[in-house]
Amino acid sequence: MKQRGVTVWFTGFSGAGKSTIATALTKELQSQGYDLEVLDGDEIRENLTKDLGFSKEDRDTNIRRIGFVAKLLTRHSVIVLVPVISPYRAIRDEMRNNISDFVEVFVNAPIGVCEERDVKGLYKKARAGEIKQFTGIDDPYEPPLNPEVECRTDLEEVSESVAKIMNKLTELGYIS
Repeated sequence: MKQRGVTVWFTGFSGAGKSTIATALTKELQSQGYDLEVLDGDEIRENLTKDLGFSKEDRDTNIRRIGFVAKLLTRHSVIVLVPVISPYRAIRDEMRNNISDFVEVFVNAPIGVCEERDVKGLYKKARAGEIKQFTGIDDPYEPPLNPEVECRTDLEEVSESVAKIMNKLTELGYIS
């Protein structure tokens, strides 16, 4: 039986755990024989959207480009994991409307926890004024109002987050 394509869109602060959960989910789905692709925000910025900055307009353009690729892959029965900050609700809603099979995962951790995890040192640089328009510091993050899944990474293990997503994908008929 052919698998159903779906875009699983992870949103949350830098350091919330989007990529960590997407990596663990990738392993779980691949172990069950599913075809998938990960459109990682950092890799996309490096390879597809180098020309963009971090203004609201550039961030929206970045998300539209990622969404376009996700839509194409989803249409061809690929499970697409998209771990990107995507701080603005309106552009995430636009992606939901453009991609017929779309599951939003809110990777929720308080900004203080994300700052403690700050492996790249980005929050420290933003607080020092070295990085402008940093989400959660001097640029807003608009949390989803009705995500299909919420992962509280300050309160649950990665395996619990993965189980929540797997259960939702099963409930919605994307995996069996």
